[in-house]
Amino acid sequence: MLIAFNKPYGVLCQFTDSSVPPRRTLAEFGLPAGVYPAGRLDFDSEGLLLLTDDGPLAHRLTDPRHKQPKTYWVQVEGNPGDDQVLALRGGVQLNDGPTLPAQAKRIDPPILWPRDPPVRVRKSVPDAWLELTIREGRNRQVRRMTAAVGLPTLR
Repeated sequence: MLIAFNKPYGVLCQFTDSSVPPRRTLAEFGLPAGVYPAGRLDFDSEGLLLLTDDGPLAHRLTDPRHKQPKTYWVQVEGNPGDDQVLALRGGVQLNDGPTLPAQAKRIDPPILWPRDPPVRVRKSVPDAWLELTIREGRNRQVRRMTAAVGLPTLR
């Protein structure tokens, strides 16, 4: 079984949480028993999450040795310059080492559902959208990559 799930902002990519107070988890969405996330999105990220009961498929999608591409639409603070996009394409230095090169390009703002809570808007600071495809899965990698080139992630 393979389920495509639109994970909301503020939900953990797991079915339980031991923190106090507990945070929202996948358990509240009535997903079938026996499925598990094949990948992760940050608590404060939203979008497509695949869930499956097929262990080998989940392994193939998530094990870093397979370098499966994962594409993200990222709203960033600032107006990405060519040098910033080229830096993302070449791989950037993070505190845990350099990233692999990524596919990166500016895109028009996509038509998406409203986010709850809304993304903060500052009239004096522009924002833009990037499409970023990576083949790694480090903790908060997309957010850290955009921040490393001076473009903090908003959504």
